[in-house]
Amino acid sequence: MFRDMSAPGVYLLGKYAQRKLQEMQEREAAEYIAQARRQFHFESNQRTCNMTVLSMLPTLREAIIHHLNAESLTALLKSKPTNKVEIWEDLKIISFTRSIVAVYSTCMLVVLLRVQLNIIGGYLYMDNSVTKNGTTPLAPPEVQQQYLSSIQHLLGDGERIYFEFLNLLFQASGLTENDITTIKLLNETRDMLDSPDFNTVLNICLNRGFSRFLDNMAEFFRPPQQDSTPCSTPDSLSHVSLPLAKIIPIANGQIHSICSEIPSHFVQDLLMIDQVKEFAANVYETFSSPLDLQK
Repeated sequence: MFRDMSAPGVYLLGKYAQRKLQEMQEREAAEYIAQARRQFHFESNQRTCNMTVLSMLPTLREAIIHHLNAESLTALLKSKPTNKVEIWEDLKIISFTRSIVAVYSTCMLVVLLRVQLNIIGGYLYMDNSVTKNGTTPLAPPEVQQQYLSSIQHLLGDGERIYFEFLNLLFQASGLTENDITTIKLLNETRDMLDSPDFNTVLNICLNRGFSRFLDNMAEFFRPPQQDSTPCSTPDSLSHVSLPLAKIIPIANGQIHSICSEIPSHFVQDLLMIDQVKEFAANVYETFSSPLDLQK
């Protein structure tokens, strides 16, 4: 026969079960709140990424125009120089080169900033949610400024030269704790730039960017529409031609559409690519994890 459990025993068992249930509910609620806070911080970080891209495009545009100055060659041609043919050949090359450089640089800027701002975003999330107990922040303000300002050098020097110039700079000076943290961030950034995912997303952006560039150019090849003429198709455009003298100014002008701080179809296309969003989420997920940040 089974003995009846005493009333005190039943009471204690009930209290224990109630406490465990309450602990489980509180843990689930805390996890839900933390996940919601993390998601909110991530989405805010992506808006910052978009605004930062737009804010940096004028600087990028001016740098490209400075190094590939088609306008100065155009002005020379108007002065009827003796080496007109030579200048004309240079103008043809520079006109298309700077459009290609503008597409590539803008795509690189979009993807690179997704890496940098989501790495630092992960650090900041951890600082705000984990290290409030008086411990040293993972990314102090000085480190944030030093790390984020590095992209200015990257745009000017290129990836390989950038990291080698930068390493020599740190080696030549006494390293502070902040310098060591910045180097860690830069090394993590370089690892991301070398990853297959980065190259895949960059290539997707380049394909979209050059497709948009060709679409923009094609608009100038469309024949005048007549009331009785149906809309032009891509096939019909292949039979339309323009003198090269008219194409060059069109190509020159594309940089103002590609590198526009006012949201344009070109930049919006890049920012809205699903693979770019997924890549950003993966970077943020990696660097907002305590296990990754404490290595």
